[in-house]
Amino acid sequence: MADNPGFTVIDGGRAADVDEVEGTTRAQRAEASGRPVAIDRAERAAYLGVSAAERAKALASLEAPDFTLPDLDGRLHSLSEQRGKKVLLVAYASW
Repeated sequence: MADNPGFTVIDGGRAADVDEVEGTTRAQRAEASGRPVAIDRAERAAYLGVSAAERAKALASLEAPDFTLPDLDGRLHSLSEQRGKKVLLVAYASW
């Protein structure tokens, strides 16, 4: 393993630690099937995105993916708890 240091592949929201050869192979397969891929060799990491067809299917459903975030008091709240209610989401980015 010294010749082939660890490599992290994030696929489907799950991280897997593999060697660099396996990580590169997985990324190449994903890219060949039309999935977006981001590789950072210096950080020994790759992100394998979902295909355009999968993203289109999710958008066509008009249903937001579930997520859970803490409020200012640390209590967790999930979007799925609000199904059937009107919800306003405010997003902010500092860049």
